[in-house]
Amino acid sequence: MSEGIIITKDLQRTYYMGGEEIHALRQFNITIHKNEYVAIMGTSGSGKSTLMNLIGCLDSPTAGTYFLNGKKVSEMSNRELAKTRNHEIGFIFQTFNLLPRMDALHNVELPLIYRGLNRKDRLSQAANALEQVGLQDRMTHRPNEMSGGQRQRVAIARALVTRPSIILADEPTGNLDSRTGNDIMKLLDELHESGHTIILVTHESDIAHHANRTIQLVDGKIKSDYIN
Repeated sequence: MSEGIIITKDLQRTYYMGGEEIHALRQFNITIHKNEYVAIMGTSGSGKSTLMNLIGCLDSPTAGTYFLNGKKVSEMSNRELAKTRNHEIGFIFQTFNLLPRMDALHNVELPLIYRGLNRKDRLSQAANALEQVGLQDRMTHRPNEMSGGQRQRVAIARALVTRPSIILADEPTGNLDSRTGNDIMKLLDELHESGHTIILVTHESDIAHHANRTIQLVDGKIKSDYIN
């Protein structure tokens, strides 16, 4: 198998709250390869969100090393980190994180503005991403004019529009009913089949079963790591 797209070595993240030391991640070692579909499971406080923030370059470890696509993240400048987040990683959040005053097309367009693309190319790529998630007839609708499932599809289109190498999905079905959640998971399955590396955070075993590999966290450590 090829070298990992994500490699962590003795990764640690410690927080200090009210004079108390909280070890969110403890000497965490993981390798994720290109086109893997990995579910990260664990109860609240197990370290799932901390791990996602570190993998997504939204936070820095207290100790240890993180390599993303062969690059040592701790040696990147703030500008390089921002570029990495924009080019390499697509984020899907439980709460959608859409701007309420913008329609679907312009919500999806946003990451391309930061990339510096001209308006014509931005709108064309955003429209293509919305078509990819089946929302070609909802491009001019604002979030409050769409269902929860449609809003999550917009969020997925926004994650896809930069053509990232990795998609990070944090509880992507958490705010959806089971039927709509199943539709979203089918979409993620299709994205994996088309070649995307997907890392999915969930506390639901039926959602984790969509992945090919499951990593269980307990108290900031890996309890188990197995192929589904």
